[in-house]
Amino acid sequence: MIISVLGAGAWGTALARMLAARQHAVTLWDFFPETVEAIRRTGSNERYLPGIGLPVELQVEADAASAIKAAELVVVASVSKGFRNVTKCLGSFDGIVVSVTKGIEFETGYTMSDILRENAPLARIVAMSGPTLAMEVAKGVPTAIVAASADEAAAQAVQEVFHSPAFRVYTSSDVHGVELGGALKNVIAIGAGVCDGLGFGDNSKAALVTRAIAEMRRVGVACGAQADTFTGLSGLGDLMVTCFSRLSRNRGFGERLGQGESAEAIVASMTAVAEGYPTARSAWELARNHSVEAPIIEEVYAMLYAAKNVRQAVQDLTGRESKAED
Repeated sequence: MIISVLGAGAWGTALARMLAARQHAVTLWDFFPETVEAIRRTGSNERYLPGIGLPVELQVEADAASAIKAAELVVVASVSKGFRNVTKCLGSFDGIVVSVTKGIEFETGYTMSDILRENAPLARIVAMSGPTLAMEVAKGVPTAIVAASADEAAAQAVQEVFHSPAFRVYTSSDVHGVELGGALKNVIAIGAGVCDGLGFGDNSKAALVTRAIAEMRRVGVACGAQADTFTGLSGLGDLMVTCFSRLSRNRGFGERLGQGESAEAIVASMTAVAEGYPTARSAWELARNHSVEAPIIEEVYAMLYAAKNVRQAVQDLTGRESKAED
């Protein structure tokens, strides 16, 4: 199959590498010409996947129109903040578009598939999410992921293209559940990182993650998602790896926050976006608009955007009135 991957960050590069190794004709596009030139020159993407070589068959392109011209399937792996702008080139594309970006647009409350329905009205849209750290996928470490679409045939086509023994792909019809699980877990991971930065133990983080599942489920169901999705790969699975892995940018962001750095300083120092930072604002707004109780999201938002003291945030979270488990 002829495939274009839009976005040469860690995740886009890892997927392009994997698909090219499976003998698909793959073109990797990036907004920054210097990134494209560096990949062409070195045969790797040292900024995001150091030490990982790329197949010589993988094409790299700086012009979006050229990158998608012959494509049958387009994978969008841009950061959520740039997703709307990047996908404007897909207005006349009538193949399958797979979003692997995890985020919520603040201005509209849209997930990435919502944006695609506006920017790619002729396309068959699939959202793919799960516990997939880019470096581990690039190294061929086994994992599993979910491809979700209202178009069952499109989800199955994506499953066939991506599936391998080291990259198991399951299908789902709950597009918003899969997307919201992938987006909201990044916010929770910042909170988990704060626990690490404050020197808390495994009990603390396990309790946070468990309560986060209930919170994510409440928000998701209020937005029309299916409750069971949040205990699957795109919910619980992705939440676990993002909260516990040393490779997780969002967990690392939270750890630095817990150690006393300001959110602004952390953002300024990072070479790659921690999606939990912009998503915290969007998730907080989404929960408010749907009148959903979301105390973890609220405290992470307060730490990031209201300069709330991290210890006070933890104290306010743990000091809430006791209740029955839901």
